[in-house]
Amino acid sequence: MHSLHVDLGDRSYPILIGSGLLKQSTHFEKAIRGKQVLVVTNETIAPLYLETLLGSLSGFGKVDSVQLPDGEAFKTLDTLNRVFDTLLEARHDRSTTIVALGGGVIGDMSGFAAACYQRGVDFVQVPTTLLSQVDSSVGGKTGVNHPLGKNMIGAFYQPQLVLIDIETLNTLPDRELSAGIAEVIKYGLICDADFFQWLEQNMDALLARDPQALAYAVERSCADKAAVVAEDERESGRRAILNFGHTFGHAIEAVQGYGNWLHGEAVAAGMVMAAELSRLRGWIGQQEVDRLRALLSKAKLPQQSPADMTVDDYLQAMSVDKKVQDGKLRLVLLHALGDAQIVADTPREQLIEALHACGAR
Repeated sequence: MHSLHVDLGDRSYPILIGSGLLKQSTHFEKAIRGKQVLVVTNETIAPLYLETLLGSLSGFGKVDSVQLPDGEAFKTLDTLNRVFDTLLEARHDRSTTIVALGGGVIGDMSGFAAACYQRGVDFVQVPTTLLSQVDSSVGGKTGVNHPLGKNMIGAFYQPQLVLIDIETLNTLPDRELSAGIAEVIKYGLICDADFFQWLEQNMDALLARDPQALAYAVERSCADKAAVVAEDERESGRRAILNFGHTFGHAIEAVQGYGNWLHGEAVAAGMVMAAELSRLRGWIGQQEVDRLRALLSKAKLPQQSPADMTVDDYLQAMSVDKKVQDGKLRLVLLHALGDAQIVADTPREQLIEALHACGAR
């Protein structure tokens, strides 16, 4: 087992990474401080891991569970109310702990429920997808989608613990594994050029689910994210680099309909758009763009816009992005491989050219 530390003062917490952790109750002892627990999961994950987790939590008092429908399309306030209904019907008080068992949708919704229920209760992240293990479970971003924008309703709320059992990746569909790898590649691009090179050399091992390769990729990704989050918890500055490719990617998800493109797939195409724009700004060369495209291709991830999306589709969707400030769209671009910067002065003509370079009509 490997342990990392997210350093946020009195909101600090550990990230535990290893195999078989879900079966070991001792890892939850410091994180669960009350005598009530609600496990939030979905209909896909529950048959696989809910019984195991409930067994590990059985000694912590009253343990209830709720199963939500699976998919980004259900990341809504209406679905969130099912969590609140369960908490209230089962008479959970302010000492309860919400445990999120699932991917990014479950983690985001559970964290938001924890932030809101009785003005804040403890929660624990048990991510079961690669994307949630390396990204959404770490850093305290919680929330739900709105038809006009992804994650527009939410809160910053840190967990007590992130417990990552690598064995849960054995049941992850190939498409979901590749989607998670998109976020792994992101860290190499924005702050860890050596890691990007490692990924170029070890992508086959990741796709083959080699446990050592997966554990290393998860640990290094979490370490990179933890360092950025510790520097800027609420995204007032540098933390925004973690959104590399996401502004374009969120536009794809919103226009295509949440769930039609997986989040990681949309981010993959969005990273190429951001790289093309960085090239047009003169900060990186064609070689870096080609390396990114080649790595995404090897990971079985898209590098082009959906065929039916227009430049106007992107511009309209991006105008309501959370990174718009004072009417200006802030984008994360690459000044070099491993060096991302936040830019607020992108010429419209270059933005359009970058979108065209990735197939937008």
